[in-house]
Amino acid sequence: MSELSIQVFVLRLAVLAAGAMCVVMIVYTLASAPTRVASRLGLRGLKRQRVLAKSEAWAGVEPIVRWLGVRLSGIPTDGQRAELDRLVGLAGDFMGLTADELLAMSLLGAIGGAGVGVVAAYVTDLGPFVSVAMTALGGALPYLQLSSTASERLKSIGRGLPYVIDLMALSMGAGLDFPGAIRQVVEKSSNPDDPIVEEFTLLLQTLNLGQTRKEGLLEFARRAPVDAVTEFVNALIQAEERGNPVAEVLTIQANVSRTRRSVRAEEAAAKAGVQMVGPLMLVFFSIMLLLLGPALMTITGGL
Repeated sequence: MSELSIQVFVLRLAVLAAGAMCVVMIVYTLASAPTRVASRLGLRGLKRQRVLAKSEAWAGVEPIVRWLGVRLSGIPTDGQRAELDRLVGLAGDFMGLTADELLAMSLLGAIGGAGVGVVAAYVTDLGPFVSVAMTALGGALPYLQLSSTASERLKSIGRGLPYVIDLMALSMGAGLDFPGAIRQVVEKSSNPDDPIVEEFTLLLQTLNLGQTRKEGLLEFARRAPVDAVTEFVNALIQAEERGNPVAEVLTIQANVSRTRRSVRAEEAAAKAGVQMVGPLMLVFFSIMLLLLGPALMTITGGL
């Protein structure tokens, strides 16, 4: 064997040894970590049941994630668990996961990425760096997916809130109370999986369980921290405290939300025009090059 072949062989052995050490460390961590008592999932459990009914692939993986989440439950601190739980809530109780199960999915993703990285390093001779990169990418994928889902959900809530407020104002103007107006929003919706409908369904269930309107609205603002929701919640709480008519407040909030959405649309259109200058200039120069290129080549050849 040549010296280069020996070096490649040694490098491959080092990559495999590093992968084996990672597996041993993971197994030791899982075996030695204390566990916490699993709590009931409540409404998040209902979300999980719906996801399990729709996805056979997730139904096959979910028991492993649940078991691994229990094993990892003693590792994060209370503050870290609260922050992860907040992120899951912002994503609309994504797949009914708990904070511990999100860590379990990250760990499984890291293991899968490490396996792919080891194979890629062994086949392509790229060295251990590709294995490290694939491990990091696999571990970050669940968090990236969660962040993307939360961002899209908050945008959807901000876009749909003015229509919901209009319907609530009309319902209360027709004689319904506040829970009855929320019930109209939920029942008249054609898409029960719409984020705004899910949040108002949760708000209605919160009121039915005996919590006050203020508590339910503050929970809504916590789960959907966008400007439109914050103003909507603050306006309703102030109206309740001061005794102002809620229907009139809802009408004003609907007008304000529509105006703000129009302003944002105009700002986005203005920014789009500025951002299109660069691509248009590239197209212009490409066309000029196509038109003038043959002429310049002819002139150069003639000289």
